[in-house]
Amino acid sequence: MSKPRMREIYETDIRSALLEKFGFKNPMMVPRPTKVVLNMGMGRAIQNPKTLESALTELEAIAGQKPVKTRARKSISNFKLREGMPIGARVTLRGERMWEFMDRFINFTLPRIRDFRGVSDRLSGSGDYTIGLKDQLVFPEINYDKVDEPRGMNITFVTTAKNDEEGRELLKQLGMPFRR
Repeated sequence: MSKPRMREIYETDIRSALLEKFGFKNPMMVPRPTKVVLNMGMGRAIQNPKTLESALTELEAIAGQKPVKTRARKSISNFKLREGMPIGARVTLRGERMWEFMDRFINFTLPRIRDFRGVSDRLSGSGDYTIGLKDQLVFPEINYDKVDEPRGMNITFVTTAKNDEEGRELLKQLGMPFRR
């Protein structure tokens, strides 16, 4: 099996460009993506557990990997929430799947967002980037007819960058369309 396209681009072009731009002494200091985490919080899953099941199947179609249910850490009586109740879904992508997902997300999914003018260039402070989506219909893997309701999700790109400047440059080189 061949390497994912985006990984090839990273290893041939991007790594050397980052090494030159930041003047790293060691090639292992060059930032690289380590994982991508897709997270769907389902507050409505308390009243209707079937929404969580459909969210799990949609997240599995998007990621190509089986997601895990996330459970409530604490009980909150105002929300009728008990500790341990399933309230969301999460999937962590690493390795080949991470590279494939990043390629699909940056090149196919983001341009499908209506009135898209780029994503925010604010990072976490430690070189990681999180983007929130309002609904899952922008992914080409989702069948529009089988969706019962739009669900939002957070997608976090975790990198080895030491600061936001390095992380932003890495994501920009990978093709992330930041707002100007």
